[in-house]
Amino acid sequence: MENHLGELWSLFDFLMPGFLGDRQNFGQRFRTPIERAGNDERRLRLAQRIAPFLLRRTKQEVAADLPAKTAIAQTVEMGASQRAVYEGIRLAMHAKVRAAIAERGLARSGIVILDALLKLRQACCDPRLLKLQTVKATKPGSAKLERLLEMLPALLEEGRRILLFSQFTSMLALIQQELERLTIPYVLLTGDTTDRATPIKQFQSGKVPLFLINLKAGGVGLNLTAADTVIHYDPWWNPAVEDQATDRAHRIGQDKPVFVHRLITAGSIEEKMQVLKERKQALASGILDASAAKALALTEGDLEMLFEPIAG
Repeated sequence: MENHLGELWSLFDFLMPGFLGDRQNFGQRFRTPIERAGNDERRLRLAQRIAPFLLRRTKQEVAADLPAKTAIAQTVEMGASQRAVYEGIRLAMHAKVRAAIAERGLARSGIVILDALLKLRQACCDPRLLKLQTVKATKPGSAKLERLLEMLPALLEEGRRILLFSQFTSMLALIQQELERLTIPYVLLTGDTTDRATPIKQFQSGKVPLFLINLKAGGVGLNLTAADTVIHYDPWWNPAVEDQATDRAHRIGQDKPVFVHRLITAGSIEEKMQVLKERKQALASGILDASAAKALALTEGDLEMLFEPIAG
């Protein structure tokens, strides 16, 4: 379960049909009161009902001897030109989302909302991802890319072995250009990679110190314990997905402390995403752990918060 209680209902409906009622009944009894109203009494009742059928073993319990994992938030300030691009996208997309919700309602505006949020995230990563003529003309630059290119030589000089994750393969391509300019060796894994074994072997053997990985292609199923540093170039909506990616390095077999850097653009949608990620973590914990805090769902108010102007 990662996003909402409907996923929990689906699991039990497959395993034990009827145990949690039909979808509509479950929504009325549990999902709506818990996600929309934060009803603790309903949350506890649901947690108690499913508890006999759950065996929850956290990584800390299974691998108590794992070395420490340290999370570091690297906040980056956009320059004036990049900020202007971001603000232009924010204003245009905010108006588009409001119009869609007014016309079709929140539930039927998902594609418009996701497209708008995607464009804001791309503006934070590097305005070139937007493929706009104005960006080609003004060349606003990317504060985040500049910070990354400051970090990498210093980390590599310290002997760090690094996993660098991004959702955007196009962003990885831009990073590749800079690495080649700086003659920094690397290997790459994306959905287009046909030979996965070779880059993995090169990194694990110590031949190459930097592994560029597309989040969707390499977020699960890899054992990369040669790494002691993880960089998330663009934070992802779902904390479980980010944690799975980090755990390519922080897993059984790791004997070194792991440092996890998240590059976050200040005053942008990326900062505001942290609020939603905390709520999703609460959603899962609140059901799997009956003593956890209540969970909340995404609302129109949340969307307004995401599209608020940059402070300052």
